[in-house]
Amino acid sequence: MRYLGNKTSILSNIAELLESKNLLNKNMTFFDAFCGSGSVADYFKQYYNIIINDNLTWSVIYTKGRIVAKSCSFDKLGFDPFDFFNSNNNSLHGFMYENYSPSISSRMYFTIENAARIDYFRWQIEEWKTKSQINDDEYCYLMACLIESVSDVSNTAGVYGAFLKKWDSRALKPIIFEKVDSIEVICPSVKVYNAKIEDIISDVECDILYLDPPYTQNQYGTQYHLLETLVLDDNPSISKVTGSRRTAPMRSDWSKDIKSHILFDRVIAKTKAKHIVFSYNNDGFMSKDFIEACLKRYGKPDTYICKKISYKKYQNWKSANEKEHFEYLFYIEKRTNGDVTYESPLNYIGSKAKIIKEIKEYSSTHYTKFLDAFGGGFNVGINMGQVPVIYNDINWFVKDLIKSFKENDTYDYISFMRRIISKFGLEKANAESYQKARDYYNSFSIENRDPRLLFVIILYGYQQQIRFNGSHEFNNPVGMRWFNDKVLEKMVSFSRVIKECDISFYCDSYLDFEERIDENTFVYLDPPYMLTNGSYNDGKRGFKGWDKDLEFELFEFLNRLNARNIHFMLSYVVEHKGNKNNDLIQWTIENNYKIIELGDILGISGSRRKEVLIVNYDI
Repeated sequence: MRYLGNKTSILSNIAELLESKNLLNKNMTFFDAFCGSGSVADYFKQYYNIIINDNLTWSVIYTKGRIVAKSCSFDKLGFDPFDFFNSNNNSLHGFMYENYSPSISSRMYFTIENAARIDYFRWQIEEWKTKSQINDDEYCYLMACLIESVSDVSNTAGVYGAFLKKWDSRALKPIIFEKVDSIEVICPSVKVYNAKIEDIISDVECDILYLDPPYTQNQYGTQYHLLETLVLDDNPSISKVTGSRRTAPMRSDWSKDIKSHILFDRVIAKTKAKHIVFSYNNDGFMSKDFIEACLKRYGKPDTYICKKISYKKYQNWKSANEKEHFEYLFYIEKRTNGDVTYESPLNYIGSKAKIIKEIKEYSSTHYTKFLDAFGGGFNVGINMGQVPVIYNDINWFVKDLIKSFKENDTYDYISFMRRIISKFGLEKANAESYQKARDYYNSFSIENRDPRLLFVIILYGYQQQIRFNGSHEFNNPVGMRWFNDKVLEKMVSFSRVIKECDISFYCDSYLDFEERIDENTFVYLDPPYMLTNGSYNDGKRGFKGWDKDLEFELFEFLNRLNARNIHFMLSYVVEHKGNKNNDLIQWTIENNYKIIELGDILGISGSRRKEVLIVNYDI
């Protein structure tokens, strides 16, 4: 059968990859999440228990039919259905005859004779099933054979989006009920889903997940509507021109730019599979950079593999000079969910993205609520599990930015960003367009400024810093960065997780929380550092700065928490550029707090700082 995106040509590559990981194991379960025409699932039934899924009903029926072919004996039927069909000339004037042949309609999908035979085949297979003369496996097998036979005489260019205006020679041949191609092996077990993968991924128990989603705007439901109608046998209302059934239920968001990115992140994050194999074409919506960033986020270190497989594509005068066409084949061994670290899309000064592992490792184990008292880019709070989280930051621009990722639909957010980028012609190091966008943002009153607009401007600014002047005008100069696919990946994953978390947002002083928290609250603090200076703590940007008095006020606050048996963790800098924070060291010694040294941490400006974690509980 001719099928868009058929993976027959790369089966050996997939098998070699799995063999290199010692994964060709009959005790494992292989989940083909976009089974399509069943080439992959049918091939790997010799090695695994198989689970298949597709949004299109005909695909799962066809694929299951191929998988179970070897086990179909037709004992109850008592005769060979192929000999039966091909030895009679029975026909039926049914739905195919009336709507997809030039009998009553003008549509030329099939000749009148072949359409009538197809109606008969379809009716007879259903009759046998209704009378329990064939089991479910045999039913799927015969349906797969019918689909194969139909494809051999269809007057189309390979898909069913439209019919040819003149008869192709193969369409004029009398239809023969043929056996579908299938590997002559009995599959240990096969389980079938017929759903959108994003709706079921969390429930499917499997060892290996294979993903081969659509990668262009081609909607498979539109291209194969006739096969869906043939299988469902539901006599639907159809369009007057093409004869297509309503395609909305068959439409896939994987065939849409950005939505495919959002779904990819969701599926990789939610699957229970330990091993993920992903094939994708270089013509697809998702770039290699995005895919790589996503898979490395969820994959164990050093397990990421990407193989480039070239293939020949039909060439004509228009496509002869196009770029090289090839397939990517990716693999990861997935981390456990607790080992995955999410990063804020904000390149925030003082970001703790690089020490999340250590923060989680040394965090208190006894709490039901988490307070991120100096929330900033929110790299810490978002990685602290399923407990309710309080986000707080005294800078309301930053707070509103973080909140915007939770409150706005991710697809709509990115669409808005693209419109702004296009409107102002934003690009790396383009000072003129950047200045226009920045002026546009500052032209609004503070209460009417859209945080989404601010985020776009930040991405094209110097080191993507968040910097305001004393009048609360954004004043960061243009930079050498832009909204690239690595930022997109951070935004997509961060936005998904923040929407899943129970988070409340505040723009208060950390001191205001003293009476609101109890022993069940774990307090994490990442205040400005005395030994380092930035636009967020210099007191020149319309916000309160940080000085020695405020540092001692913080120490006293933490001492009061300690007296109430409230566990805290303080991120701070002990040593920077040859200077030591002796006040901090003395305070920890006097109160018997524990210092966890983390070593040199590289900041966004390229400088290094000696960070520590200070806690008031046993590690």
